Amino acid sequence: MMRKKGLNQALIALFALFIFTLGCTVSLPLNISVPEVVNSPQTVQEEPQTAAQSQALPTPTPFQLPPQIQDEQALLVALYARANPAVVNITEYSNQGGQVMPLGQGSGFVYDGLGHIVTNAHVIHGSDQIEVTFWDGTIELAELVGEDLHSDLAVLKVQKMPEGVIPLPLGNMESLAVGQTVVAIGNPFGLEGTLTKGVISALGRSIPALTSFSIPQAIQTDAAINPGNSGGPLLNLQGEVIGVNAQIETGGTSRTNSGVGFAIPVSILKIVIPDLIEKGKHDWAWLGVRGGSLSPLVREAMKLKVNKGAYIAEVVAGGPSAKAGLRGSTDTVTVRGREVEIGGDVVIAINGEPVRSFDDLLIYITLKGKPGDTVELTIIRNNQELTINVKLEARPASLEP
Repeated sequence: MMRKKGLNQALIALFALFIFTLGCTVSLPLNISVPEVVNSPQTVQEEPQTAAQSQALPTPTPFQLPPQIQDEQALLVALYARANPAVVNITEYSNQGGQVMPLGQGSGFVYDGLGHIVTNAHVIHGSDQIEVTFWDGTIELAELVGEDLHSDLAVLKVQKMPEGVIPLPLGNMESLAVGQTVVAIGNPFGLEGTLTKGVISALGRSIPALTSFSIPQAIQTDAAINPGNSGGPLLNLQGEVIGVNAQIETGGTSRTNSGVGFAIPVSILKIVIPDLIEKGKHDWAWLGVRGGSLSPLVREAMKLKVNKGAYIAEVVAGGPSAKAGLRGSTDTVTVRGREVEIGGDVVIAINGEPVRSFDDLLIYITLKGKPGDTVELTIIRNNQELTINVKLEARPASLEP
């Protein structure tokens, strides 16, 4: 009987291994088969089970998920069914020596019922032809309506969309919170219609644009974002677009996700996309300064009475702030063994709204300022509070001389 038991265990283990392989969706080559178990001279033939033995075997039952897990799964399934038809795969082509060659792929999403599609500017910038592939396999040529390198956003348009495609609605920045569950849908590595889930891991990040400027209020997420996801939507669980997936942090060792991705925030979408559709561009306001948040070493070196604000390290020559008389750093000193720039103005308010960091100043100019507007800056200079009026101008294409 001990030999019979050993054989049973071998058979069960082999069968379990085969089932596990199928469960992992690993396909076996067609020319490989699972070997049959044959009787050796030492093997004792299996005797038929009695009715009592058969009744003693446990009956397999489906594993029951907790109600909250069932609810989340149902929600994600419904969200994907609703949102995925509005997510597209974008292929860009370039004319090289008279031959049109594919350059790369990205993602995008349907913005309205007129055929407008939102994506990243870096997905389509410099392309000669653009194709959009919908969820049902329909492929349409797209034209570029407008692109904005400062926000890395672009709008395409197709003349016809498949039936049943409903544009994705936009969410609100005010409703976002760190820890909130989010979903990314796109085409990583060209794998169309891929959904990944994660959380908002940080808010208010500044990420580099395709110009010398930065994009404020970026959303950081651990939802897997990989090459090909660029331009696709980051969604809340209501199926609303809260950002456009744009960048990943790889640590410089690979091109794949390391758990930190960034999306251009919906607040930027709401001011840029309508302008791109209407006039093919968006005009950004420009203050003409460089700097950072006020640091303890600068406070100590300058003996400042304030502990928060935007420190102006440099005023761009010929820019709006220079014309208004704003001042940047005038000297460098060593404090606690570290070099710090001193002598610059500290902005503590703009049009009466508190400025606690350099990002606060950047966000105000980005979201509320327009070229030609005049803003009132409350500053600290020589430990005295002053006000300076600055007339904003349009951003230059580059800050390079």
